Amino acid sequence: MGAIARAAANNITTSGVFTSSAIANSSVTGITVLANASDGITLISSQTASSSASLSFTSGLDSTYKAYKFVFVNCKPATDNVNFTFNMSTDAGSNYNVTKTTTYFEAYHDEADVDSFITYRTARDLAQSTGFQDLYPDLGNGADESVSGSLQLFNPSSTTYVKHFLTNTNGYLNSNASINVFTAGYGNTTSAVNAIQFKMSSGNIADGKIYLYGIK
Repeated sequence: MGAIARAAANNITTSGVFTSSAIANSSVTGITVLANASDGITLISSQTASSSASLSFTSGLDSTYKAYKFVFVNCKPATDNVNFTFNMSTDAGSNYNVTKTTTYFEAYHDEADVDSFITYRTARDLAQSTGFQDLYPDLGNGADESVSGSLQLFNPSSTTYVKHFLTNTNGYLNSNASINVFTAGYGNTTSAVNAIQFKMSSGNIADGKIYLYGIK
């Protein structure tokens, strides 16, 4: 057995797994492409807000993946006491008006430790409405205030099924409290959904970033 083969053998366990010492800069010098990570999630695109009226994703939603995930990080409104919202499109972003039926509930706790509760908000759900869905309510625009979270959209390119989605957000309420919001529902259309838009209920998105991932 040659020296190179012996060195390689010493870095493989009896179950055929490379040890941590087998991976170093020198051992992967000749590799230019690595396979995707085993979690099966791939970054497709991202957008950064800068006093933006909205952030719209008009490409990347197709039949490549059966599920997609949007991750929003520190999305901050320019206007105080507004809602972070989203809607879907079936015409590549010409209109964001997909009919939706949704649920909305939240867990609340204020900084003074006076109020805390979990409740369903009937005023924030939708029943066969084409309007924008609230993902976070009454968001503050102070220097340290923003909302972060994620939205998962399932099989948007299907022409057979309605379009299910799940969201989870947490932010800084304008009354100095944290709300963890859970929203879910479906776009009641069998047309392919091929664009998504995020915006505040009033005013611009002053700052923040949204990532779009495809999930195998």
